[in-house]
Order: sequence, then C-alpha cells, then structure tokens
Amino acid sequence: MNENNSDGNYDVIVIGGGISGLTSAGLFSRLGYKVAVLEMSHRPGGYISGFKRHKYRFDSAIHWLNQTNKNGLVSRIFDIIGEDYPKTKQQKRIKRYKNRNHDYILTSNPEELRSRLISDFPHETNGINKFFERAKKIGRSFDNYNKLFLPPGNKSIIKGSKAIYELLRFIKPLVKLVRYSGEKGTTKGLKKFFTDQKLLDIFCAEEDILSCLVPIAWAYYGDYQSPPQGGSQMYAEWLEYITQYYNNQIFYRGKAESVIVDNGICRGVKYSVRGKEHTIYGNNIISTCNIETLYNELLPKGTVSAKLIDKLENAKLYSSSFTISLGLNCPAEDLGLGEESVHYTTDNILRKDHNSGDPYKTALCILAPSVRDKTLAPEGKGTLTIYIPANIEYRDFWQTERDADGNFIRTDAYKKLKKEIADILINRVEELLIPNLKEHIDYIDIATPITNYRYTGNKNGTIMGAKPGKENMKARIAHYKTSVKNLYVSGHWSELGGGVPIAVKSAMNTALLILKNINKPAYENISLYMTGKLNINDLENAGILTMYDNSYKPEPTPAQKV
Repeated sequence: MNENNSDGNYDVIVIGGGISGLTSAGLFSRLGYKVAVLEMSHRPGGYISGFKRHKYRFDSAIHWLNQTNKNGLVSRIFDIIGEDYPKTKQQKRIKRYKNRNHDYILTSNPEELRSRLISDFPHETNGINKFFERAKKIGRSFDNYNKLFLPPGNKSIIKGSKAIYELLRFIKPLVKLVRYSGEKGTTKGLKKFFTDQKLLDIFCAEEDILSCLVPIAWAYYGDYQSPPQGGSQMYAEWLEYITQYYNNQIFYRGKAESVIVDNGICRGVKYSVRGKEHTIYGNNIISTCNIETLYNELLPKGTVSAKLIDKLENAKLYSSSFTISLGLNCPAEDLGLGEESVHYTTDNILRKDHNSGDPYKTALCILAPSVRDKTLAPEGKGTLTIYIPANIEYRDFWQTERDADGNFIRTDAYKKLKKEIADILINRVEELLIPNLKEHIDYIDIATPITNYRYTGNKNGTIMGAKPGKENMKARIAHYKTSVKNLYVSGHWSELGGGVPIAVKSAMNTALLILKNINKPAYENISLYMTGKLNINDLENAGILTMYDNSYKPEPTPAQKV
C-alpha cells in the first residue's frame, strides 16, 4: 500500500478507491496500462471497506449482493480481470417481514411466502397470485440484466443486437409501476392487487411499489447472494492486489485537491498526502468521488455550467444510515437469528415515518452476518448489525460543530447523541426481537451519517448516490462524459441506482469510452464479450489482455488467525 510516490505520468488516473474505481484500475491494469488511484482513506473499498475490531470483522454497508452469481453481470466483468475473484453463495433465507402483528419470511422459494399469505388471507387469493406473477415477470427481466449491456458509442455492435430487445423486455414490466411511489402512490399501487389492511401492512415501510415487488422478483431467479467469505471488503482487497500485481499505484490518504485543465483538456491531478502536495499527470482521468466535489471544488470555476450544477444540487439522493455493529459473546443463532435480514416495522404510522430517521419509529433492519460467514467472529461468538436510514441534518447535524473550512468536528455532544440513539435502537430490538440483547454485547461500534461522510466524502453521507425516479431521469443528472476532454464520471454518479452491480457496470462503461479512443481492438473485443458474442476464452485469446497468474490469496480474517 502506497501513501506517497514521486510525481509521475499515467495512462489512467482514478479519483476514488471504492468498488467502481478499483474495478476501473483492475481492468486497465489487466489491459497493460499504467494506472494510479487516489484514495483519501487509509485502505481500499469506500463503502465496502469494512473494518475489524477485537477479532471481529464487520461489513460496513453491504447486507446482500446480486449479479455476483456465476453468470451475473458483476462476475462476467470480474472474469476479465482474473479467475481468482472472491466467490459468493446463493442466499436461502432472504428477508423477514415482522412487526407485532405479522411475521413472514421470503426465501429463495417465493412460492412458500405466496402459499402462507393465501392461507392467512384466503379472500385475497386472486390479488396475491397476481402480485407474485407480476414479481416473477420483473424477476425474468432482471435475470436478463447481464445481457442488457449496450457498449457506449458502438453502433456496429449495437445494431441488430439482442441487447436492445432485452432492454425493452427489461423495461416493459417496470415502466407502468414507476409512478406508484410515496405515501399515497405506493398504497395505491398495492391496492391494485389487494386491499386487506393487514396484508398492506406487510409492505408499510416501502417507499414505492417496485420496492415491494423486486425482492420477490430477485428471489424467484436466485439472485440474492451473501458476501464472499471474509466480507464484501474481499472484493476491494482482490482488486488492490491485481492493481499492485502490475506495479500500478494506489495512493492512500491521497486527497484530490484539483484537476489540471489546459485548453479544455484534462492533464492531471494535484493531490495531498498528510499535508504534502503532489502532482501526477495522466492521459485519462476517471472521477468516482462525489460529483459536486468534482465540479465545484476540483475543476476551475466556470468549467461546468451553472444549470448542471443546480440540477445536481437538487437531485434526489439515497439516504445515509445509522449503523450499530455488535460483537456478540455467543453465536448469533443462539439469539434466534438466521441468515436473513429482519425488517421490523411499527404499527399505525405513516409510510414516510418508517424512513424518517426517528429512532422510535423508523423501520429497523437487523442482520447477523456471522450466521452466513463463520470467519467473521471467533469460535463461540457472533456479529450483529442494526441499521436504520438516517439524515445528516438530524438534530443540527448530529450535534457537531464546524471548523474554519466547514469540516465537521465530532464533539462530546455528538458522541453523547449517537450513544443515545444506539441505546434507543438496542432497547427496541430487545423489546421486539431479542430479549436481553445487552447481556450478549462484547463490542459495539456506532456509525452515523457524519461517519459515512467522513470516510467517503459523499454528499450528506449518501450510501448509493442518486436514486432512480422521474425527477432525476427528467433532469438527466446521470452521465459519464464531462465538458472537459478525457475527464469521465463513474460510480454511483454516472448511473441512477445503487449497489455493487451499478458501480461495477459503470467502471466497465467508462473503460469502454476510454478504450474507444486509445485501443480499438480492446474496445471491439470487450464490447463483443459484454454483448455475449464472445466468451471469456475468446477474450483471453484475442491478445488484448496481459498475463495474470491468478495468484491472489485472501488474508485470513482476524477470527481465523486466533
């Protein structure tokens, strides 16, 4: 791991070492290019970096994965980089819907949930059947997601491609449902299927009708995977290994200070490490950092139109989170927990209150990662995560103060407040699900939106950037190309929607945009591979990839070292 290096010249500079930035680095490294990554933290991964404490390892944000199965989009892109990427397993028990009046579980066989609901609500049988059939159609669309790759700018490959047909098939089951969102819209959408209030209450915390249907859709087609052994941060460690295998650079604690622009062309990046300034030069720059930071702080004033900046400032973002990570003095199974995430909701409150951040009302997500992966905790112990959506502005920015540069200062009041919120949530979990939980806590870590902002730099500590939806789509805020030549946007700012698949897909799209200009054979062959016209062996034999010996060996987790 590098924190410092002499100034240099690179083919590609990546700002941000999250999953998207690291995937870009891995792809260009495998293609034989000289790459540098600037990551402001001391380790790779961004939101998937996780952390270790007292022999426990915690995933910081990833509760489940999709498109990481054998034929998933993520796996197909990782196959280009190396065969030794961390593998996932299908999740069997997925999501538990629970409150004081109901307790249902979605498994990898959604028919079990359908049968249970029909048994409990026989008068709603027709609507329940229609609901699950609609979910299955959506699932069929998502099952084709890895075929929906349209290589940017390649009309010869896109023309006549099945990908366009598959894209239309993907959109068709979704388009009529997009408008059913918000307090009234979601309920209206659900009432297209059933009207019994107790049945509606199962989905009382969902913000749109698609959020009700998509989990069932994915379950129908086996697209719920648990993170790889050791946690999702193993992806970051693998991509770090690949990048450094090719003697490319990752500058940790490397904070981008400005992008060098000369006559409208991107030339390099000035960055600092522990207060010392450096400059690196590059032919192409990929920014995965917060997009408003790029446009307002890193580029010269006036480079980006005020109209675009205004749209970005008003974009609808995913929320941040308040997360409690617990090390347990017993296996999580002893507390009645399985591999599924438990979504606990409150009775008789508004839909918006379930996502408000109010610790007394907000829906709880409770997850025991050590049930899925025994390497996360020492033998005889376990891990538990309690999570709620949260707003960075809560209680006057969590009782922080600001320094002269506007940075958050974590005061004693801040520490007191986050402990207060954690106590409320733990008490709720004790009351509702796990009696005497506090007796089993061996270690506790608490993260707020301030924590998320500090480690990622994302606006408001958002977890996944800009949300899909009518407003953001109409404003066209998602984009890859910028007004500066050779400067590209990637990650969760280049496409609407969040999660590992979007981040990894964006890395591939950005790579293809660059390769189209600098390496036509690589662009053509990878485009053909992504559209299913070549397989991975064809790609390996095309002569565009440098040799890699698949030598990555994951480091043991702290628990494995005991």
